[in-house]
Amino acid sequence: MPFPYKTVLITGATSGIGLALAERMIGAGVFVIAVGRRKDRLDALVDKYGADKVAVEPFDVSDLEAMPEWVQRITTTYPRLDCIVLNAGFQRSLDFTTPSSISLSSVSAEVTTNYLSPVHMLSLFLPHLISLAPSPTSIILVSSGLSVLPLPRCANYSATKAAVHSLAWSLRCQLSGPESPHTHHIKVIEIMPPAVQTELHPQQKDLVETGQDKPGIELERYIEETWADLVGEEEKEEIVHSVLRERLEAVEGPRKTAWEGFVRAMRGAGLRF
Repeated sequence: MPFPYKTVLITGATSGIGLALAERMIGAGVFVIAVGRRKDRLDALVDKYGADKVAVEPFDVSDLEAMPEWVQRITTTYPRLDCIVLNAGFQRSLDFTTPSSISLSSVSAEVTTNYLSPVHMLSLFLPHLISLAPSPTSIILVSSGLSVLPLPRCANYSATKAAVHSLAWSLRCQLSGPESPHTHHIKVIEIMPPAVQTELHPQQKDLVETGQDKPGIELERYIEETWADLVGEEEKEEIVHSVLRERLEAVEGPRKTAWEGFVRAMRGAGLRF
């Protein structure tokens, strides 16, 4: 089926998965609002596709104080915005065996960009998405396979993605629950990539020095399958690439069954959950 959303905002759209998704959506006739810090790369998108197909918004998503005014401007400028893709993030190594090597400012920045920023954006964009009812709208959160099977080398990154994964479950439950019929038109989709060959790894000096800066599958191969899942006949709440699917299902299947039972019990008892 065609991609059901017509105006999509994508954070982290200057490279990697964010840029690849933006280009795939533009090719499918979706108007994309590309968000990122690197204005030269954003301008290159407009030069390539034209202002009638893509708008660019230079913005640092870690600037939480500036975010409310920015979101207000976005929703005023693009009143038909019906999908947000919260993709921006970065990864750094964290070695607790050598505490002197830990940059706490980098740890805080990673938490802010990867987790706090999506929480703030959700809170600020949701009134707009709710106002579009009954038209279908969507929130797409990009987590990681490391949200379920953490990689010790990047412990903080894995933890932030685990937080995004948990957030996706709770957000979906709240918005689709019987208690909130006014939000049933908002779909929550989580994209859980494996290691993909993007700028995420070459930006880490320790990986470059050891020749481990190009792990995972090729970006084009990853986007091809992910896009097919986004536009497939079967609507998916979680989009997991085939290289991860079996391993994650073995872990997540029983956990999700237990969680859904817990939610039903809480609802059945009339308790807030």
